[in-house]
Amino acid sequence: MNAMRIGMTMPVMEPDLDAATLRTWARAIDDGPFSSLCWGERIAFDNPDSLTLLGALAAWTDRVQLVTTVIVPQLHDPVMCAKAIATGDMLSGGRLTVGFGVGGRHEDYRAVGADPGTQNIAGMAEKVAIMRRVWAGEKVTDSVLPVGPAPTRPGGPPLLVGTIGPKTVRRSAVWADGLAGTTMDLDLTRQAELFDVARESWARAGKPAPHLATSFWFALGPIEDARDQIRRHLLRYMNWIPAEFVEAMAPNTGWAGDEESLSGVLRDFAAIGTDEIHLIPTSTDLDQLRRVADVVADFGGPRGSGT
Repeated sequence: MNAMRIGMTMPVMEPDLDAATLRTWARAIDDGPFSSLCWGERIAFDNPDSLTLLGALAAWTDRVQLVTTVIVPQLHDPVMCAKAIATGDMLSGGRLTVGFGVGGRHEDYRAVGADPGTQNIAGMAEKVAIMRRVWAGEKVTDSVLPVGPAPTRPGGPPLLVGTIGPKTVRRSAVWADGLAGTTMDLDLTRQAELFDVARESWARAGKPAPHLATSFWFALGPIEDARDQIRRHLLRYMNWIPAEFVEAMAPNTGWAGDEESLSGVLRDFAAIGTDEIHLIPTSTDLDQLRRVADVVADFGGPRGSGT
C-alpha cells in the first residue's frame, strides 16, 4: 500500500475565530501525527488573511509542513506575494509548500479590483512565472537590489496546483510540482483518473512524478449529527451558491462517520496512489481533531514528512 501522508486543515472558515483558537489548533496539529497543516484563502469572507496567517503559523509550529490550499495569485500583486511567501518560507525554516489555484468566486476578484478576465489558467500561470523570477533572484523591478528575502530552497518553495479539472492539471505541469485538489463526493474512480492525468502530464513535461494530494470535508460522530455538522458548514462556506442547491448536495458532500469508517476511507485513498490527504474540519471542536489524530497515528503515516 502507498505510504500516504495525512495533513490537517486549520478551521479558518469557521465563525467566531480568535487568535487563541487558531494558535491552539496549530500547536495541536504540530504536536500530532499529521504530515502537514493547511489553510485556504477567501477575500469577501471573515476568514483570516492567508499571508498574514502564514507568519503566525510559522511562529506557532516547529515540525509540520505548512501548505496553502490554496492562494489565488490573481488576487495579489505578484512581487508582493512572492516577497510574503519567501518571508513565510524563511520564518518556517523551509517548511512551506504553496498551493495556487484560479479560485471559484467572482466576488473575491471584485473585492480587490482584480480583472475577472484573468480568472483562468493563463492568468494564474502568468503570476506564478513572475513569482518564480523573484525567487530566482532576478531584478523584476527598477531597484538597486532584487526583491528578497531569498527563499530557503533555490527557486522557491514547492508549488502545487489546486484543481479538480484535467485541463488545468495538464497545463500546470510546466510549473507545478504536484496537485492540491479536493474531492466533493469522495469518488475514488474519478480521483484515480485525475491522478493518471497528472502522472502522464508530468512525464510528458520531463519532470519527476507529481505529488498527488487531495482533500475532503469531515465530521466525526453519530451519522445524523455528523451529516448535519457538514451541512451547516457548507451553508456558511458556500454562501455564493443558492441555499437550496447547497442543501441538495450536502448529503453526499464530504465524509461523516466514526473512526473505523474514516480509517477505511483513508486506506481506500492510499490504494489508488494518493500521496497525501488534507482533511478539512467542519467545526472548531478540538475533540474532533484529537479523535482524528488517533486514527492517523494508528494508520501509520510517517510522522514529520513533508512534500
